Amino acid sequence: MTMKFFAIALLALALTACESSTENANSSNENKPSAATPAPATPAATASPAASAQLKAGDKVKVAINGSSTDATVVSVDEKAGKVTVKVQGQKEEKTVAISAVAKP
Repeated sequence: MTMKFFAIALLALALTACESSTENANSSNENKPSAATPAPATPAATASPAASAQLKAGDKVKVAINGSSTDATVVSVDEKAGKVTVKVQGQKEEKTVAISAVAKP
C-alpha cells in the first residue's frame, strides 16, 4: 500500500512538473519579439520635420479637425513641439493642432 501511494505521489509530481515547464516555455516565447517582424516606424516622427519646414505663417492649409478637413491659415509653427497654430476660416479664435493634422492644398 505504501509503495502504491509513493508511486502515485511521484507520478503526480512528475505530471505537475511537466505542465508547469510547458507553460513557462510557452509564456517565455510569447514575450520575445520575432526576428522576422521589424518594429514599425512612426511616420509622424519622420514626416514632421519635412512638413514643418514647408509650413510658414500666412500659408493657406487644410486642417483635420474632428474628422473633417477645414480651410485655415497658418499663424505660427512650433517645430520643437510639433504643433501649428491656425486660424480656421469663419471662426474667431485660433486653434493649435499637430503638424500631422495640417496639409497644404
